[in-house]
Amino acid sequence: MMIESVLTSAPAWALAHAPVLIVAVPMLIAPLLAIIPNGRIAWLGSILVTGLSFYLAMVTLGLVQSDPTGVLSYEIGRWPPPIGIEFRTDALNAMILLLVTGIGFLASIFSWPTISSELGNHNKLGMFYAAFLLCFAGLLGVASTGDAFNLFVFLEISSLATYVMVALGARRDRRALPAAFNYLIMGTLGASFYIIGIGFLYAATGTLNMADIADRLPALTDSRSVQVGFAFIIVGLGLKAAMWPLHQWLPNAYSYSPSFVTVFLAATATKVALYALIRFLFTIFRPEYTFELASFSWILAPLGIAAMVICSFQAVFQTDVRRVLAYSSVAQVGYMLLGVSLATAPGVAAGLLHLFNHALMKGALFMAIAGVCLSNQGTTIRDFAGLGRTAPWTMTAFAIAGLSLIGVPLTAGFMSKLQLGYALFAEGWWWAVLLVVFSSFLAVFYVGRILQAAFFQPPVNPRKTHKEAPLLILVPLWILALANLYFGIAANFPLSLAQDGAVAALGLEAFR
Repeated sequence: MMIESVLTSAPAWALAHAPVLIVAVPMLIAPLLAIIPNGRIAWLGSILVTGLSFYLAMVTLGLVQSDPTGVLSYEIGRWPPPIGIEFRTDALNAMILLLVTGIGFLASIFSWPTISSELGNHNKLGMFYAAFLLCFAGLLGVASTGDAFNLFVFLEISSLATYVMVALGARRDRRALPAAFNYLIMGTLGASFYIIGIGFLYAATGTLNMADIADRLPALTDSRSVQVGFAFIIVGLGLKAAMWPLHQWLPNAYSYSPSFVTVFLAATATKVALYALIRFLFTIFRPEYTFELASFSWILAPLGIAAMVICSFQAVFQTDVRRVLAYSSVAQVGYMLLGVSLATAPGVAAGLLHLFNHALMKGALFMAIAGVCLSNQGTTIRDFAGLGRTAPWTMTAFAIAGLSLIGVPLTAGFMSKLQLGYALFAEGWWWAVLLVVFSSFLAVFYVGRILQAAFFQPPVNPRKTHKEAPLLILVPLWILALANLYFGIAANFPLSLAQDGAVAALGLEAFR
């Protein structure tokens, strides 16, 4: 109902140009924020831009849902595809646009207390917010474009801005510099693999438009260029999505970045890369291709299961809460890959639902950690001792998101794991269901250690000042925490988004 009301009240310019404005506005405003000398004005500017993008994402979703074809095509520069660049939006990427813009808006509101404390010089904060908007625009561009090479361009825009933002954590922890360098090297390798794969596809098909490539591929499935291009693309996007064992950049990047950067990246960056992977697997290539079908059974499913189990074990033995959640993120990517590897509509829908819910969980968890770090100056599990009494609002929200991460009933995490279980049982993969349960059992240990310290242990240093996080952190934190509860009870909205996304990827007949 909310999406319908937004669509009916939308002005003509939004209805006509929302698919391109959602990317163009943050990209055009970013240079203006860079020259603003006042950091607070730059912060307010980022809130306005991300808020407008969130509104345009809702308009775009409404347009997709009301269109008889379910597809919006926007020609850039009025050059018709496949010659010109096309922004092509369906239910799959409309869901991702809504998620990225919503998280970006809440993260922008949350950012001021942490960024002003961790980066210090308020006169240079405009440059930071310019980098953030470039990263934001790049992610939205990846999700919007219908051109395979243009996807590479947007991927690099977001990545270059991200490397800079991660490195800025060096003021708080010098380990941010090697973390950013490692991210840069791994990210560049991923992008290189992707663009090499696109080169092979272009050599075989003679086009870069995604829809046009998809139309030409059925006659070329035996082409060695197509098969090699597929392999390069999967490796490149898998690295960007932190697919095990290509995830080595992620733990340090999440642990040593500025708190705001960790919140935004954990909730959006890997999600957009996974969207791109799903787009190539099901829209450009097709599951019925022999070489792709083999990749589901022998690559994606085993790697997803390995991530679920191995990274959950690694999370159990970490002492820094940020690293606990970083390894947990790789494990959660494993759940998503496992659903996608089924190559069925319920499996893809379950993977997309967990993608959506995981953004809510990790956004809330890292926001709570940022509040603890800002108020109490510590991120080890020992530093969390007693915080349930001294910072009850922060830690209660953390507990809600942590229970959702475990998959406790009446939380969003339970709903997505339940859907994944249904999809696995439908294919006879009962052993995979047992591994999902086992991985969730490990989550009880690594989340439980933190909650046990916060709510059942006295402070390690009673003389140390403990206080609640600022209101600018608590408001977006509790919005995400309550979303984890609400979507665990009334999951119709995210579930319908995920099912519509699966229909867009696989076709309507996949649900019959």
